Amino acid sequence: MALRSRCIIDPRSATVETWKSAVTAMQVGSALFAVTTTNEERVECRIDRELRSIPATGPRSFADAGTWLTTFWLAVTCRDEDRMTQLSEIPLDRLRSPEGSYDEYIYHWVDTLQSWWLRRPNLADKLIATIQASDPAVARIAPQDLLQAVLYPPINLFYHYVRNDRDGFAPALADALKLHKTYWTLTEGRATDIDGSVALAPLAIACLAYDADFPLDIESDYLPKHLLQRTWIGEFPT
Repeated sequence: MALRSRCIIDPRSATVETWKSAVTAMQVGSALFAVTTTNEERVECRIDRELRSIPATGPRSFADAGTWLTTFWLAVTCRDEDRMTQLSEIPLDRLRSPEGSYDEYIYHWVDTLQSWWLRRPNLADKLIATIQASDPAVARIAPQDLLQAVLYPPINLFYHYVRNDRDGFAPALADALKLHKTYWTLTEGRATDIDGSVALAPLAIACLAYDADFPLDIESDYLPKHLLQRTWIGEFPT
């Protein structure tokens, strides 16, 4: 919430406070999974520039696939490879929610991202399974407009990234941002909802493309420039 609020008043992430909010959000999300998956009694986590000893809690319902995706995108955006690895090593079964909570595609999506980062086999097959399971004709739980405008575009964007499609990536990113805007401005309630202030998943995948020197000539308030261009990396320990 703090990061999304910062992106409203600082859409280019030109101030260090916005970077700090992104880092803190990543740290809190990572800590959540650390304390719910560890076999130790306590976990040492850095949050808001301080090392904190946090008691383990055991599994919790909120440490699920949806929260995992948000935390993973934050780690990608902050270029924190250690946290990306820690998150990718969490067994998929630990992220499952009771039946009916999520469409099955979300577990294929997590599996795809974990396999990509840890260089596990069958990445192409897992990505294809994600694409097929996220088809509106298959997915039944997520609202169709949310699925088509917000949840599916990052999958398509990642498809262009892993294929090293340098010509197709930027148009796919532009489409993802256009769909994000359409969804979050369709009604007055959505237009005032801070959840739409930044396109987190497209931002994270754009960060991967930027670091790989993909041609990106896109500016959008939904894509904070200085988070994309890692301007604040190294400003303080994360």
